[in-house]
Amino acid sequence: MKPIGYWVNRTDKALTTAMNSLLAESGLTRLAWQALNVVKGTPEVTDTEVLTVLAANADAADLTAAVETLLADGWVIRPAPGRLALTDIGRARLAGAVEQVAAFRELSLVGITRDEYRNAVTVLERMTRNVEGGPGDSRAERG
Repeated sequence: MKPIGYWVNRTDKALTTAMNSLLAESGLTRLAWQALNVVKGTPEVTDTEVLTVLAANADAADLTAAVETLLADGWVIRPAPGRLALTDIGRARLAGAVEQVAAFRELSLVGITRDEYRNAVTVLERMTRNVEGGPGDSRAERG
């Protein structure tokens, strides 16, 4: 059996490759999709907030490039310096991409129950906290 790190990395690469391919016709990447969802969820979100929310997904340079692409392609605008908001066109285009991503998620979860998915996420979250020293840090409990 391969170690968990192998499967985490391989899964992330497979998800990124498949989502990039799926979203290419919309002019998006997985990272741009993630950034759009942060913008959609917070009206007039700041660049810093986007970078903070997605810090685990990519480095600042890649995130900034994704945001710049979204601006250049008309998905988002700057209603004020350092702030981002969806355009009407971006909102409409995003609705179509949402359907594609929902179908992709269903495909990626074939044969996986909700409980299995929840357990996998819970275990990965706990492992991350164990090594990062966050809430519930078992290192602190071990003394």
